[in-house]
Amino acid sequence: MEDDTLGPEIEVFGFPDGAKINFISWSRDGRHLSFTIRFDLEDNTSSKLSLWVADVETGQARPLFTTSEIYVNAIFDNFVWIDESTLVVCTIPLSRGEPPKKPLIPSGPKIQSNEDKNVVQVRTYQDLLKDEYDADLFDYYATTQLLWVKLDGTTKAIGPPAIYTSINPSPDNKYLIVTSIHRPYSFIVPCGRFPKKVEVWTSDGKFVREICDLPLAENIPIAFNSVRKGMRSINWRSDKPSSLYWAETQDGGDAKVDVSPRDIIYTQSAEPKLGEEPEVLHKLDLRFGGISWGDDSLALVYESWYKTRRTRTWVISPADRGEGARILFDRSSEDVYSDPGSPMLRRTLLGTYVLANIKKQDGSTYLLLNGDGATPEGNVPFLDLLNINTSEKERIWESDKEKYYQSVSALMSDQCDGDLELNKLKILFSKESKTENPQFFLQSWPDQRITQITNFPHPYPQLSNLQKEMIRYKRKDGVQLTATLYLPPGYDAAKDGPLPTLVWSYPGEFKSKDAASQVRGSPNEFAGIGPTSPLLWLVRGFAILSGPTIPIIGEGDEEANDRYVEQLVASAEAAVDEVVRRGVTHPNKIAIGGHSYGAFMTANLLAHAPHLFCCGIARSGAYNRTLTPFGFQNEERTLWETTKTYIEMSPFMLANKIKKPILLVHGEEDNNSGTLTMQSERFFNALKGHGSLCRLVLLPYESHGYNSRESIMHLLFETDRWLDKFCVNSPDSTTDPKSCGEMEKAAGEDKFVLVGKGGSSNPEEDSEHDSFYSMPRSSL
Repeated sequence: MEDDTLGPEIEVFGFPDGAKINFISWSRDGRHLSFTIRFDLEDNTSSKLSLWVADVETGQARPLFTTSEIYVNAIFDNFVWIDESTLVVCTIPLSRGEPPKKPLIPSGPKIQSNEDKNVVQVRTYQDLLKDEYDADLFDYYATTQLLWVKLDGTTKAIGPPAIYTSINPSPDNKYLIVTSIHRPYSFIVPCGRFPKKVEVWTSDGKFVREICDLPLAENIPIAFNSVRKGMRSINWRSDKPSSLYWAETQDGGDAKVDVSPRDIIYTQSAEPKLGEEPEVLHKLDLRFGGISWGDDSLALVYESWYKTRRTRTWVISPADRGEGARILFDRSSEDVYSDPGSPMLRRTLLGTYVLANIKKQDGSTYLLLNGDGATPEGNVPFLDLLNINTSEKERIWESDKEKYYQSVSALMSDQCDGDLELNKLKILFSKESKTENPQFFLQSWPDQRITQITNFPHPYPQLSNLQKEMIRYKRKDGVQLTATLYLPPGYDAAKDGPLPTLVWSYPGEFKSKDAASQVRGSPNEFAGIGPTSPLLWLVRGFAILSGPTIPIIGEGDEEANDRYVEQLVASAEAAVDEVVRRGVTHPNKIAIGGHSYGAFMTANLLAHAPHLFCCGIARSGAYNRTLTPFGFQNEERTLWETTKTYIEMSPFMLANKIKKPILLVHGEEDNNSGTLTMQSERFFNALKGHGSLCRLVLLPYESHGYNSRESIMHLLFETDRWLDKFCVNSPDSTTDPKSCGEMEKAAGEDKFVLVGKGGSSNPEEDSEHDSFYSMPRSSL
């Protein structure tokens, strides 16, 4: 509203009870809302997706199609607004019929051949096509018929049925970039590497021209920054009505080839004149990473190189085709203290986003940089005005440093085209503290007026007074480490004694000790607790050490993993020593846990540092690196190039050394590269074969992260049971401190209370994935 308050809440109505809503999208003028709905059927299956549209002013929703036989096919894209009253929708072809039936008798053997002696190295992918029957099923379910639809119900089919993966309208709504994939398919790489065709159509479906038809890409090198040959990153310029741009590699896509330039950026109109060739916009020696468009006189081009962690930002003038280009920022991506921030964008009248130019009263213009503001005391987000010509900066907004953490969410004063006046600037920012959940505020210039627009209740009042502290300590090699220590509400170390502790982490790779020592995150951020967050065990009387940094450093020509085990153990020892020194942790009651690469970490620590931990919880991990022979995580070398590293890093090879209890959890259908479900199954068998105390839980229908209510509830039970049995009541413990029980908050008091807890024996379960971490906005 004009007074910076929220308008009345409008409830969308008109769709049937029990409908489940997905794929919500606004029309360009903001007057309509489109979404799909589906239902759970009696046979425990789900209905097909139907497309609905709601009038924002009234809240009335209705089906978009007048017939009930048209359904959305959301295998890849789903639908996109072309203008304020027109959509292009990916639908299931009406002629699709029944799915192909699997032959009772194979037509012959499954054969793959490399008689041409091609070098094809690929990472360990899951959910690949296995045979021609799978290919037929892929065709059946992924084939889409595009429909051009008006809000009044007018409908027409555009283009032939095909496997369309994306539909991208031009800013002026006159054209579409239509991307599709086609045969021949591959049985060793995912569908993103299948042959890909990119075309330009008019917005009503008439073919204009083919941009490219890329062949099957099975042989992209495994080195980081390697890419597909040919045109890539094909998109519309957001500052022009219908101008294309793209990048093309000059090194054959192979990052190991030393060449200059490495990438070239081209631009061309949607319908070029006869004989008109693409124009070179800019040449790069690193790998192209994107463009922020402003206008004909200004654009920012980004490039980076993983091996050196170098990242550069160029200032170019698109009208001059790169002439006079200069570097604005040249820094290490690991050095968060030097991060100048990212330019904020404003919305144009065409619905695209371009660089926000801020104009002062004297007529000078500036870019608006939104940064995390990493410092040795934690993140202090900011807004800076940047003079693009002199590189001088002026800070116009900064987060509170003492109690609150504030961060800018959006630029609100962007209703018109052209430069934005500083005196009319308006931003949306969030504000939170250790115990206060995030609320949103509007701040307006020039008087800096602040208006609170939300008042969300505390999501878990039982933990509203939890204790949180960002702690700092050093590894024995001098590397500065950080972690976030959480303690139960009302806990007093002097009165209540040391607690059982759950350590949850995830290692990271760095090229320098200085970068690894930098502080990431803020001590004032609110403790976000996901459905399977380790912070849930605060109510069980645990101390939680969340995200202790475990940097694996490889300086100069050294690879980080050459000393993986040494640095892993040293980081864990430093973390354990610190919490024990503080008197909050019982030295014999420390559990270690992690998800994915954190699970790999967990198993390695139980193998190499059993003196530190009483038990472990490893979820969706990979434990035998010989099963990922062409690289894993940030390791680019193959098994044959560095066999010793692969073997020494594999806890599977030390199954006979792991004697502490370990709970393994895995989704039965994990499709994450490298973390096959087989990894946990074989690791469990190896442990069991040596008499180790272990337990394996496979969650049906779950992938790398776990989503169903049944899986999550079972996960909580299994984790709770494991921690109670092998941490709280650790058989290695010689004492049983008062803290080994459950904590409750007494009514009206901040008091640490011990409550008896029981547990039954159910099979165990797994952890969460990214949402498991208690600080989602902070890099661990």
